[in-house]
This record gives sequence, structure tokens and C-alpha cells, in this order.
Amino acid sequence: MKKFLEEFKAFALRGNVVDMAVGVVIGAAFGKVVTAVIEIFLNPILEALPKLETGGTGFAGSIISFLAVLIEFILTAFVLFMIIKAMNKAKELTKKPEPPKKVTVKTCPYCKSEINIDATRCPHCTSELK
Repeated sequence: MKKFLEEFKAFALRGNVVDMAVGVVIGAAFGKVVTAVIEIFLNPILEALPKLETGGTGFAGSIISFLAVLIEFILTAFVLFMIIKAMNKAKELTKKPEPPKKVTVKTCPYCKSEINIDATRCPHCTSELK
């Protein structure tokens, strides 16, 4: 039983699981914010549009609800896209530049073939190099 608990602890505390849990919690909270914005600002605008039916909430109400959900989805996807894009840019900025590669070859001035940097004679054309 002790080994089982240790394995579970190792699984639960791995970076991917914790990152996913944080993402789900933040996503749920963000969804509530978007829903509030839709209900407070967008629904009144959609409801002010001319009704498709004189009855009020029938078919027109369904269309308004559908439009609100559709706009909520598009806004959520757009904001998540912008957040991920910003995170990728930040990750790119914090990346350390690779050290310059050490030059190990040079070009023979006579035959234009690549040779070892320490060579004093070209192995291809046998010219002496400076």
C-alpha cells in the first residue's frame, strides 16, 4: 500500500498533471468571466434587436441564446489564443542563445574544397596554405 501511495504521489506531482489542473481551474474561472460579460453587455444588445416573432421569447429567444453562446465561444477561443501566443513569445524571449559553433573547417583558396582548420596543405589539390 505504501508503494502505491508513493507512485500516486509521484504521478500527481509531475509537472504535466499540475499544469493541467491549473489550466482547468483558470479555464473555468475565465469561462465565468466571459459568461458574465456576455450576460451583462451582449445580451441586452441582442435583445434590443427586432424580434423575429411577435410573441417575444419563442424562436427569437432561442436565436438570441444561440448567438450569445456562439459569441462567448469565439471570445473565449480568441482570448485563449492571445494568452498562448503571449506565453510562447515570453518563452522565446527567455530562451538562451546558443553559443557560436567553433569553426572546424576552412575553404582552400585554390580548389575551394573544405579542409580541416589546422591543415597546412590541402588534401585535394596539395596546395600549401598560409
